[in-house]
Amino acid sequence: MPLYNRRRALRLAAAGTLLGLGALMAAPAAWADAAWPQRPITFVVPGAAGGTTDTPVRFLAQRLGERLGQPIVVDNKPGAGGMLGANLVARAQPDGYTVLVGNTGSNAINYTAYQKLNYKPGDFIALTDMISFANVLVVPVKSPIKSLADLIAEARKEPGKLAFSSAGVGQTTHLMGELFRQRAGVDVVHVPYRGSAPATLAIVAGETQFMFDNLTGSLVHVKDGKLRALAVTGATREPELPDVPTMTELGMKDFDKVGWMGFFLPAGTPPGIVKKLTDGLIAELKDPAVVQRYQELGGRPGGMDSAQFTQMVERDRKDWGELIRSQKLQLD
Repeated sequence: MPLYNRRRALRLAAAGTLLGLGALMAAPAAWADAAWPQRPITFVVPGAAGGTTDTPVRFLAQRLGERLGQPIVVDNKPGAGGMLGANLVARAQPDGYTVLVGNTGSNAINYTAYQKLNYKPGDFIALTDMISFANVLVVPVKSPIKSLADLIAEARKEPGKLAFSSAGVGQTTHLMGELFRQRAGVDVVHVPYRGSAPATLAIVAGETQFMFDNLTGSLVHVKDGKLRALAVTGATREPELPDVPTMTELGMKDFDKVGWMGFFLPAGTPPGIVKKLTDGLIAELKDPAVVQRYQELGGRPGGMDSAQFTQMVERDRKDWGELIRSQKLQLD
């Protein structure tokens, strides 16, 4: 064989060997993706156990575990406005076994509310939303305020007198009040409480004059005749309060906001695992039993595809960020 042909043959043989080695190296990774999950999965919830936000996670975790053939452990990591749990997942191995059940605060509001944040949007892959909760604008039933127009008129008549309660600084119940302050051009006072339950009890007792409460927190008091619902946030009316108009219907521009919870994986998780988990989550969220249970909790079941959910998260990050900056609401 001529020298040129011999060299060419050697180069082709070497290239073939390298391709073969590449295929062998890729095969275990592909097999691992297909075999996932092979051990229990952990859902990290950046909030306390119990309550309306923890209940839907545990209900879904049990069902999804049965679908995937592995148990799902719910690990509550409350603290630091959701930063503790979110940061834990952002730094976890991207192998599909540590999943963040993030929310409006941890994965949208915090990026602007805190200048010193140990994670960033690019640390996560957004999978799908789990459940969303509208906020309802309520006043004590004995209040002379009967409508949103009444509330605005009263606030303008006596600047700095009306107070609204919230579940804490930086919570959606707080930022909804700040959004109202901005949109209506009124001077109202924010009174933060340590959690949603005491904030709701404060408005029931008349300690504050109004509140953009989580629907799940106020619904029972509205039905019991202790609170009067003036409006709901969100794009459409709520099935549980069909006669209560939305803020948008009443002329409040860009007030179609809801609180949500959704699923995120660490960036770098293999696409095969991302797809398998996302498909399983969406299938369970569309199941009639899950839909019914979430509606009973006063929420709306999720199940968006990844692109839609990512778009919603980005929109909330932008919108809440603009509000936080304009009102100088940074928390650190």
